[in-house]
Amino acid sequence: MKKIKILFILLILISILSYLFYREGSLPVNKTNTATKTFVIKNGEPLDTIVNNLESEGFIRNKIIFYLIVKRLGIERKIQAGEFQLALNMNANEIANSLTHGTSDSSITLIEGMRKEEMAEIISKTLNIPSIEIVRKTNEGYIFPDTYMVPKNSTFDTVYSIIKNNSKFVDALQSIKKKSKLTEKEVLILASLVEREARQPATREKIAGIILKRYLADWPLQIDATVQYILGYQPNEKSWWKKYLTEEDLKIDSLYNTYKNKGLPPEPICSPSLSSIEAVINADPSTPYWYYITDNNGVMHYAVTLDEHETNVQKYLR
Repeated sequence: MKKIKILFILLILISILSYLFYREGSLPVNKTNTATKTFVIKNGEPLDTIVNNLESEGFIRNKIIFYLIVKRLGIERKIQAGEFQLALNMNANEIANSLTHGTSDSSITLIEGMRKEEMAEIISKTLNIPSIEIVRKTNEGYIFPDTYMVPKNSTFDTVYSIIKNNSKFVDALQSIKKKSKLTEKEVLILASLVEREARQPATREKIAGIILKRYLADWPLQIDATVQYILGYQPNEKSWWKKYLTEEDLKIDSLYNTYKNKGLPPEPICSPSLSSIEAVINADPSTPYWYYITDNNGVMHYAVTLDEHETNVQKYLR
């Protein structure tokens, strides 16, 4: 009887250890690193070589686990030759499925902080879809920035469906409902402001706290990016974001002008990154600061009082 109990306990321990080993081996190499790198599969390369290359290039944690995942998914014969855009924040299942797309798919990288006209231009060049159609069918702030593999000759409806169903974006919207007292629209608008205002990722949550504090206190947000959004494309600068605003620019009559109007603009002003959305969700409006500026080197400076703020302006921007 004792032998049976010991054997039973050993089986449980082996099962637990096997599960932990499998789980650890299937996790992303670095869940915070969203940068993509190219991985190449040559024609006729066997699965063993592909798996070894994935491990040597740092895309997977454990080649044995990855091999088992491919077998479990039944995709060994579906892996294709070609170039693949992989990121270290992808888990082993995501990487395995990505390798089945092959060169029949097009890679589109949409960058955070862009307005929809800019993203429309990228999509249009890649898939030969009229940019005006893309602009007409999309909502500002909802074209989630990421790298997408989409079938060549796709309609924009297909592309937009892939973008809207991005698991990271879907999870972020769910997180808003669970963690924030703000509405989804408020968070996305605030996140779009943070995206344009915070030059460095490390400053996003701090900037989010200041903007949220001003919003809740019914102060004008006074954010240059909202005026840049109104002004639109600048032919001389070849940019959608005017670099230097004038006093006349700040007086422009628009609901998006946060110098003239309190509260939030009607809609987001760009597509925010996941980190900007999370910054707003986690923002602390009890921050002591009411003001911030970015100097010519991209460094943020904060102030509690208007006098301190004006001193920072004179010191860092004059």
